[in-house]
Amino acid sequence: MSESYSEFESAPDAFPVKLSNFEGPLDLLLHLIKTNALNIHDIPIALITAQYLAAIELLQELDLDVAGEFLVMAATLIHIKSKMLLPRPETAAGVEGEAEDPRDALVRRLLEHQKFKAAAGLLHEREQLRAAQWLRPDGRVAEMAGDGCEPELEVDLFSLLTAFQAVVERAKLRPRVVLPPEQISIETRIGQLLARLSETEACGFEDLFADISDRSGLIVTFLALLEMIRLKLVRVFQSGSFGPVRVYRRSRPADAPHPIGDPEGNRG
Repeated sequence: MSESYSEFESAPDAFPVKLSNFEGPLDLLLHLIKTNALNIHDIPIALITAQYLAAIELLQELDLDVAGEFLVMAATLIHIKSKMLLPRPETAAGVEGEAEDPRDALVRRLLEHQKFKAAAGLLHEREQLRAAQWLRPDGRVAEMAGDGCEPELEVDLFSLLTAFQAVVERAKLRPRVVLPPEQISIETRIGQLLARLSETEACGFEDLFADISDRSGLIVTFLALLEMIRLKLVRVFQSGSFGPVRVYRRSRPADAPHPIGDPEGNRG
């Protein structure tokens, strides 16, 4: 692909990604519940609150536009956690009986959200599943693997975030190398990643970060991947719920969004 991004140089703090364009706070909670294999009716609120706050902290470090509803949910979780630490009034008074669990209202919201998403996205999910099975960007992979190849499902934002958290944690274990700080733009990083994918057509998610050692470089790479997904330059799939994540290059369709800062994107 000959497309150049050098005209649209930007630093990470100039890259406006609105989290609400991807998922909402209930989706993040459902993702954490699924990742931890928890019972939605008996949520360990201390664990989920800690993981939710850690995710929000990372999102803010990535300069993603964390909408107010995410912060409201954080306050809600902290409030529920504090209520669960207090003895229930009927227990303190020595009266038998059951008061409403502080988590009940949240559980009802999660179940309703789950049902709404399942009902609204049923046909779309079936279409995605067929595409993941038979129309992968690199059709030769499926051809070589044969009929026994495990179907791959497209990755959502929070699954990507979980994979990125693992990359960040592993980077902490690498030997420290003192190098002059280098500020690379997201557009430059996109060009580098596209060049790598032009050689392999697909690679593992973690391979995108193999040549990066500093935290700022990891963040720029992750933001570059989000922009590549938005521009429909790549598709990201995962084998099963917790399998490895792979990134496939795709031919950019004519109706793909314009790069951030592209003056042609404002023409109507």
